[in-house]
Amino acid sequence: MLRIQRLASLAAMATLTVVALAACGGGSKSSSPAEAPAPVSSAPASTPAAASGVTTPADAFGAACSKLPQGDARGSLNAMSPEPVATAASTNPLLKTLVTAIKTAGLTETLNSAQSLTVFAPYDQAFAAVKKSLGDQKFNALLANKDALGNVLKYHVVGKRYDRTGLVSAGNVEPLAGGELKVADTGSTITVADGTGQTANVLCGNIPTANATVFVIDKVLMSKKF
Repeated sequence: MLRIQRLASLAAMATLTVVALAACGGGSKSSSPAEAPAPVSSAPASTPAAASGVTTPADAFGAACSKLPQGDARGSLNAMSPEPVATAASTNPLLKTLVTAIKTAGLTETLNSAQSLTVFAPYDQAFAAVKKSLGDQKFNALLANKDALGNVLKYHVVGKRYDRTGLVSAGNVEPLAGGELKVADTGSTITVADGTGQTANVLCGNIPTANATVFVIDKVLMSKKF
């Protein structure tokens, strides 16, 4: 009788062991990495093309845009669009003094060969105001000093392409000459403040060129006072 009870106990233990092993085996299989659900990607969506700062003639804004030649005429928004920035500026009737300064400073090829720029381009009357403020002697000395003139011009160029929305979103941008330019939206246009606290208004902005977006402004920006 005792032997029968002992055999029954052993059989029950064996049954429990098989059940336990089966349960463990099932658990290992369900947690296998190969069968785990694929993680959901949290990578951001691709950046839209507009974020590149590239514009079209239809994006241009500002009262002075109407002073440019219209249609496909030389110096018009349509004609400037496929040209590199220094070449495009040379056809713009508002930027004659700037173009002369660019050539004097030897920056034509530098600007034309860059891949992506934002250019704040003072119109002719802005340079006339600087000449009146500095006096003929200091103004002519600035124009004759290639390095100093180059630094002034590079203070108007940002090594990244922005459109109006991008500039306002950035708020502060760093020109090639160093320092900081502060951009603000007034509603009708945008303003650019330089290192001296001077604020320039954009007269015609979002001008497209092959490698830059151009903003014609009403003042010459300065990192410091001369």
